[in-house]
Amino acid sequence: MNGDDATHDRGGRNAPHAPSEAGGAVQGNPDRLAVYRGTRHFDRTQEPRGAPSVPGDAPCFVVQIHDARRMHFDFRLEVDGVLKSWSVPKGPSADPRDKRLAVPTEDHPLDYREFEGVIARGEYGAGTVIVWDQGTYRPLPGKRRDHVDGAAGFAEALERGHVSFWLDGTKLHGGYALTRFRTGEEAGDRESWLLVKENDDRAAAHGAPDPLHARSVRSGRTIRQVAADARDDPPRGF
Repeated sequence: MNGDDATHDRGGRNAPHAPSEAGGAVQGNPDRLAVYRGTRHFDRTQEPRGAPSVPGDAPCFVVQIHDARRMHFDFRLEVDGVLKSWSVPKGPSADPRDKRLAVPTEDHPLDYREFEGVIARGEYGAGTVIVWDQGTYRPLPGKRRDHVDGAAGFAEALERGHVSFWLDGTKLHGGYALTRFRTGEEAGDRESWLLVKENDDRAAAHGAPDPLHARSVRSGRTIRQVAADARDDPPRGF
């Protein structure tokens, strides 16, 4: 695939539908997860409904590799009780010269950060998912006119279209920035962002790994191994 393609298609259904169960209480404002819940049948998918969860001392992040209709990375940041999510076709890079396209997707529940497995055929986002990296993050002041004051300030800066943050993961470390460069207000246009590594002492001259050979930070398995263990078809090529 072209690594700069927006990866909104998730395999399976595109139109929202009524889920089998609402899933009860969820973290944060339940309306934030309406799209997530409305595009899934929880009696068919292994994905979490969104169980109540107590936030940790620091907000979390997770990067998942998803072999849907097109292989891509999903980058997620905990904000206001949900995981704000972006599809990143080429994956996060440690090289500040790389500007990675990041296309927003629906908010996910916090417990999605632990999800690893196979989403069944016919379901929204059908395909295999592994947790490539996970950890915590902290907001950074930002080099533009963004004043980030705690969680509320970070959420407001994200709404305005630019945030800087420091990742403390197993594989990703250091400062990163997300910047919106297309609002999606024009007809047929999609909101688009760039995910870029800051030029700090954690920068390196390498991008994301080959997703077919990358290993889960939780289980040590590749995406092929997770698919095989689920007795499903092996993933398609990247």
